[in-house]
Amino acid sequence: MDKPRCHWCNLKNPLYVAYHDQEWCVPTHDDRKLFELLVLESFQSGLSWECVLNKREAFRTAFEGFAPTAVASYDESRIAALLRNPGIIRHRAKITAAIANAQAFLRIQEEFGSFDAYIWSFSDGRIIKENHRVQSPLSDAVSKDLKRRGVKFVGSVTIYSYLQAIGVLNSHEDGCWCA
Repeated sequence: MDKPRCHWCNLKNPLYVAYHDQEWCVPTHDDRKLFELLVLESFQSGLSWECVLNKREAFRTAFEGFAPTAVASYDESRIAALLRNPGIIRHRAKITAAIANAQAFLRIQEEFGSFDAYIWSFSDGRIIKENHRVQSPLSDAVSKDLKRRGVKFVGSVTIYSYLQAIGVLNSHEDGCWCA
């Protein structure tokens, strides 16, 4: 018998089930993983998470394992190569945002010692349990601060999804085995 899961989880997609069961809302403190999810969430803007998740491995390859230092150094020739890559979402503004976001990410790491210290400071290191929302005062505050620091494609709804993805927010529905 299958475990009960959040209603949005497409049980026909093994990648989606694994993401739901093993990653979504699980506290994440590794800076590279935090950068990966920030990039992927920014590419999701206007699309479905499932679409991005299905292209995740191609993104990992295209963005050199989401090494912020590498991505921060991308130039026009690298952007052109990414725009030709059929495995990823080929959106110039999102690709250039990923580069700018890598540069901002590195500045945040330098200022706070790690991106982890920065992002978790917004909740004082606590996990917040809430569901049935798409944004909150917390995501508004994080979005505003990230934008102030030069991060792009990080509106409050995107950041709410990001905070769920990295486990600051636990939004598993009542009845879900992960709740």
